[in-house]
Amino acid sequence: MENKTVWEKYTKKQVKECDAFCKNYIDFLSNAKTERECTDLIVKELKAAGYRDIDELIDSGAKLKPGDKVYRVNMKKSVIMFNIGTDPISDGMNILGAHIDSPRLDIKQNPLYQDGGFAYLDTHYYGGIKKYQWVTIPLAIHGVFVKKDGEVVPVVVGEDPADPVLFVSDLLVHLSQEQLAKKGAVVVEGEALDVIVGNKPIVIDKKSARKDKDSESAKNAGEAVKQGVLDVLKEKYGVEEDDFISAELEVVPAGRAREAGLDRSMILAYGHDDKVCAYTSYRAMIDVPSVKRTACCILVDKEEIGSYGATGMESMFFENTVAELIRMLDENKD
Repeated sequence: MENKTVWEKYTKKQVKECDAFCKNYIDFLSNAKTERECTDLIVKELKAAGYRDIDELIDSGAKLKPGDKVYRVNMKKSVIMFNIGTDPISDGMNILGAHIDSPRLDIKQNPLYQDGGFAYLDTHYYGGIKKYQWVTIPLAIHGVFVKKDGEVVPVVVGEDPADPVLFVSDLLVHLSQEQLAKKGAVVVEGEALDVIVGNKPIVIDKKSARKDKDSESAKNAGEAVKQGVLDVLKEKYGVEEDDFISAELEVVPAGRAREAGLDRSMILAYGHDDKVCAYTSYRAMIDVPSVKRTACCILVDKEEIGSYGATGMESMFFENTVAELIRMLDENKD
């Protein structure tokens, strides 16, 4: 039996509605490449749709009733939302679930080094990736620095057309005979995925450095490219090398999601899995009016590496929030 595709089933009106929905989905994919960015964007849309923060309601001593719409954020990386139904929550819920993390390169805690006239950031890969796909493509950094005084500095480099991009280098084809003989899984090793972030050395007074071997110039003379990168970070973000220790920086493919195919029938983007499920799930929660059976949508982190941890599905975030919900509904008052 051959099934028809939606293109063969949709009316012209439905195709037009689908195109409009997908344009918004392209914006979501482009602006929410990390779990932090997903959570921030989703919360903004939930608030605009009338959802209220559960923790703020708890602080105010408020109770919940059928028709209320609420959400809760877990460590800025997971979010859960409820549309309270007219049936008792003890009768069950309709639950949607998806994850908002994607495979990527994570910057290590002491990452910046210089080698062969280039400055690099040391990385380790997160989730299942085909390593050979991450070389010689434009890359961007998304994340936060947490400074010594506690200030959180958001960072996005490589997405604005005026921004520089980063990259992982690879061998020229006529120098790669040995590399090409390897199996796909090892043609590029994980340890080779360090990101190149600079090549231009700062100007250092070499005469002064030779006179005073303990001076800052003397210390930096052998790492002038690295120091140049640090100067850029200091000027633009006000951060020092030590601030990498408490930073959370993710390297992802740079650029917006795009329509694909001459007929614009597809979308080419980083992060389809599982953001296609996350986007449709929370949009459904926003679009659905009052419900008989309580509706829930939970969007979590860490699925790409086993769902463990305080922000993954193996955490107690869901259970604890449902317990709070039951208490606020006061269903056990009798």
